[in-house]
Amino acid sequence: MRQSQLFTKSLKQVPSDETSLNAQLLIQAGFIDKLFSGVYTLLPLGLRVIKKIENVIREEINNIDGQEVYMPALHPLQNYIQTGRQDIDVLFNTELKGGSKLVLGQSHEEVVVPLMQKHIHSYKDLPTKVYQFQTKFRNELRAKSGILRGREFMMKDLYSFHLDEEDLNEYYKLVQKAYFRIFKRCGILGSTYLTFASGGSFSQFSHEFQTLCVAGEDNIYVCDKCNLAINEEIIDVQSDCPNCKTKKLIKHKSIEVGNIFKLKNKFSASFDFQVTNQNGEQSDVIMGCYGIGLGRLMGTVVEISNDKEGIIWPKEIAPFNVHIILINQDNESVKVRGEEIYQNLLDMKIDVLYDDRLDSRPGEKFSLADKIGCTKRIIVSKKNIEKGLVEIKNRATGEVEFVNIDEIVQKLQL
Repeated sequence: MRQSQLFTKSLKQVPSDETSLNAQLLIQAGFIDKLFSGVYTLLPLGLRVIKKIENVIREEINNIDGQEVYMPALHPLQNYIQTGRQDIDVLFNTELKGGSKLVLGQSHEEVVVPLMQKHIHSYKDLPTKVYQFQTKFRNELRAKSGILRGREFMMKDLYSFHLDEEDLNEYYKLVQKAYFRIFKRCGILGSTYLTFASGGSFSQFSHEFQTLCVAGEDNIYVCDKCNLAINEEIIDVQSDCPNCKTKKLIKHKSIEVGNIFKLKNKFSASFDFQVTNQNGEQSDVIMGCYGIGLGRLMGTVVEISNDKEGIIWPKEIAPFNVHIILINQDNESVKVRGEEIYQNLLDMKIDVLYDDRLDSRPGEKFSLADKIGCTKRIIVSKKNIEKGLVEIKNRATGEVEFVNIDEIVQKLQL
């Protein structure tokens, strides 16, 4: 993309009404725009990152047999009455002109169960797993921490349906592994821990994936022996490591980037969702649910992957892999060479942002490039062009290499 055509502009000053680092950096670099507290517009750069996160998640969930659907955001209140969740404090309530009571979806258990009930009738139809990327609405009393806690946000929610708990337990382990692959590809694996949390009314424990961060809203206790963690909310009932039983637990601030629950028959029983088993008997369908908030994941990456200049994106989710910057852009040979490099990279299907702006000084271009945080930067200058070279800079390491123009693609190592 030509940067001269990007309608968004960066801000020189940090927004005065944002205290969270993720929102400050994302707004300043032109990734998001704040409409009101807890609600943000994804601008072109921000949407590119979200779409790349979405694609990473989609690939990994497809690999564990997830089938993608897209369910409505408007839900009948009656479904929530049926499950006893009509009084959840974060529900947005509305109604049709005819008077039918509705809510905006804060999750989709009350929709996915009646949906799957139409298609699953016997043990031969199980197991089945469906997932979606859908907007959620939660009437948070205090929407804070930038895009880490919003009132409207995009979530991947996966639901699995099983004949028995043994099958659920096996799939539950597969999801854990898939989540760790997702977080590795998004660059936060080294700081992310599988964390025991309260199971609520579903089971004794659920699991969260918590990323260490001083800006986090949660407190977790990490086992320094086996790297499992326990959420502070259950530390009174689980004071040692559930895995190795050590009591050497170290407290950290963290951000929840994903969660998984064994719902068992909590929702299937509410809708009388049963199947005929191998013995011809009726039994409740057993369920699991697994969530990742895409905006929260993006915000977490920003919170832990930055420097004093701006954001440092992991390569798989960077808005662009390459950022081309022209110096001496009034020089005809520089402009011609810059265009050639840009077109060559596009032909190679490489995501590239081309700073072709003629009204910006080199210092301004470099400053904005650091704020945006693309993986690699190619600097095209008159001095280097005359030598048949360009400068390639790694955003994460700061490493600079002078490369022959004909070897750019090989040296990018994307």
